[in-house]
Amino acid sequence: TVFVAGLMVGRTPEYLGKKIAAREMKFASLYFLTTPALVLSGTGLAMALPGERAAMANTGAHGLSEVLYAFTSAGNNNGSAFTGINANTDWYNTVLGIVMLAARFIPMIFVLGMAGSLARQQPVPTSEGTLPTHRLLFSAMLTGVTLVVVALTYLPSLALGPLAEGLH
Repeated sequence: TVFVAGLMVGRTPEYLGKKIAAREMKFASLYFLTTPALVLSGTGLAMALPGERAAMANTGAHGLSEVLYAFTSAGNNNGSAFTGINANTDWYNTVLGIVMLAARFIPMIFVLGMAGSLARQQPVPTSEGTLPTHRLLFSAMLTGVTLVVVALTYLPSLALGPLAEGLH
């Protein structure tokens, strides 16, 4: 959000008295995209393997929803399964466990990298171009950026699964 706001006013973005440069944006992008990449890659792999599709009780859009839910739950939560999928197979237990571990620990590495990068920087004085993070404008922009990032990440797969099933 700070980066987008900085671009809107034509200045280098700043946060907590530090400049947000390309290195910090790379760390932030990798942080935000790690979990969705793991979830969507696992879902795609499970749908591509014919033996793993046999674990689904349903085919088509509902089957995709079952697999997508299993990987989303493993990557973002505690790993529950949608009714209808038999996720208690060696393959699903292994891959869902790997996704669960990776989605928890890999983003931590990127956050620590960004923190280290910001810690090495010298503070810059607050200027007219600095976006205060304690006001309503920042909260509204943060909400908007979050919704756009999540929509662009998950809406295509949701359109193929639950939305397509609802239209059927």
